[in-house]
Amino acid sequence: MSRTRTALALGMAAAAALTVASITASAAPSPLAGSTTVTPAGHAFKAALTGKATLKAGSVTVTCSVSVSTGSVPAAPGNQNPAGAVASPISPPTYSSCTSSMPGVTPTVTTSGSWSVSMQNGSPITATMTVPTGGLVVHTTGLATCTVTAAPGGPASVPGSWANGAPSSLTFTNASVPVTVTGGFGCPTSATSSTFNAVYLVSDTTDPAQQITVTP
Repeated sequence: MSRTRTALALGMAAAAALTVASITASAAPSPLAGSTTVTPAGHAFKAALTGKATLKAGSVTVTCSVSVSTGSVPAAPGNQNPAGAVASPISPPTYSSCTSSMPGVTPTVTTSGSWSVSMQNGSPITATMTVPTGGLVVHTTGLATCTVTAAPGGPASVPGSWANGAPSSLTFTNASVPVTVTGGFGCPTSATSSTFNAVYLVSDTTDPAQQITVTP
């Protein structure tokens, strides 16, 4: 066989091997999520903001110092998932004592709809808050009249982390949230996403002596 044919044959063989390897890799199943248990089963909880929560869209930042949401750990056996996260419905978080980075502008935050938070055990423990369609709206008055609507095209997942403790905490760090912005001069109408930062302390309101905990 000539050198040319030999090189061609080797090249075709290598290409075939790469193709098979690619197909095999793409067909490989994704690793299953680990087990998650949230306790105490059936207990009610309250998530209260510590520090400040910020929502930044474009060059405008809204800062709130009070935010609260409530919910319940699912009753057994719903508080356990052998291969994934455990979700809990929560009340729409309230936001008050809010200010804007724009001078002469006063923001008001309203929330609505069916919110939830899910926990996935791991290292670290992850948490995902689901904002329903249009479930959070920031309206500003004063020198600039703007409306910022979160999750405008459908429910949005906001990634965060969970830390067991006394009390446990739920943290969102530069989490991206899709938004639309409408309004006139001074409004960041070109913004399509915002960044959300907040830390919530989560306490057991059924039995304050216990802690809401996420384990395998």
